[in-house]
Amino acid sequence: MKNPRIFAFLLAVGLPLAAQAQLSPPIAGAGAGVHSPNSPIAPLVERADVLPWSMLTEVKTKSVKNRLLPVFTPQVQALNDKPQRIQGFMMPLEPGERQRHFLLSSVPMSCSFCIPGGPESMVEVKARTPVKYTLEPVVVEGRFAVLADDPYGLYYRVSDAVGVK
Repeated sequence: MKNPRIFAFLLAVGLPLAAQAQLSPPIAGAGAGVHSPNSPIAPLVERADVLPWSMLTEVKTKSVKNRLLPVFTPQVQALNDKPQRIQGFMMPLEPGERQRHFLLSSVPMSCSFCIPGGPESMVEVKARTPVKYTLEPVVVEGRFAVLADDPYGLYYRVSDAVGVK
């Protein structure tokens, strides 16, 4: 199946899984947490002054009492409770032009009802001063927390954050 919109439509209308498998083989580098080449929004430009998403997404999980908990690399654990800069696409948690509490994602949202990736590709941001909502990437700086057992399933949080130009 060459047209991803048609494939998405067939998934939405409930095409049986066996038939879906015959339509298209899995596409490497596609899916949640991966920037779609069809996106009208450009992917993040790598910057030396921000925490790389490639480091944050190198997290494994373990099952503990019917829950999946993150297992972070030593490099990620060393970032805990230290000031960090991170760049990403805003996912507002409340309506409004200026946001104090939002998520940053490694990829842009393609649908206002869809999550673009898993917890390894998102950072919760609690801003000291509101940050203006935009579809363009933003950079925030604040105290970075590595969350080993967050009740909401998040892996990372930046508190007391400020927007950086």
